[in-house]
Amino acid sequence: MSSDAMAGADDAPAATPGTVDLADASRRLIEETFNSGKFDLVDQFVAQEALNHDPALPADLRDARGPDALKRVVTMYREAFPDLRMTVDDVIASGDKVVVRWHSEGTHRGKLTGLAPTGVHGSVTGISIDQWREDKIVETWTEWDNFGLARQLGAAPPEGSVGEKIGLGVQQLIARWLRRKNPA
Repeated sequence: MSSDAMAGADDAPAATPGTVDLADASRRLIEETFNSGKFDLVDQFVAQEALNHDPALPADLRDARGPDALKRVVTMYREAFPDLRMTVDDVIASGDKVVVRWHSEGTHRGKLTGLAPTGVHGSVTGISIDQWREDKIVETWTEWDNFGLARQLGAAPPEGSVGEKIGLGVQQLIARWLRRKNPA
């Protein structure tokens, strides 16, 4: 589904429970909040108790719930990447779940969880699965290429580099030590 497939949907009145196009709402929530900071959609579509399972979240956001948690995540990325653009590439809806495949890009101009701004234009891909109940997202699971972003921002060594080889060597030493400490 292209990002402009629902032209004019922004002007639609709030739907009554059970009438929301969940696929379109998931797409709009990603694109419009991250791209434009439209937090009214967060309040409209995210339940107060909603939980976001994203292993890349900083520790202080992992247990946060509801609309305010998503607003904090969006703000964090928009401050780090002021020109952030998220585009939904595919949407698959079945029952109470919507799967969204997306890509994003932006220039790292602000601090991101302790990483100093690099000025690097980075891009990543990801997949989010939203579970809906009574026209609100109650749970989301997100997986995205955070290691690829870390490499682009210089927070992880480039593939094939001396730094990567040293890191792999250190990991092998630690793995050997852990196997001795925790025999099968």
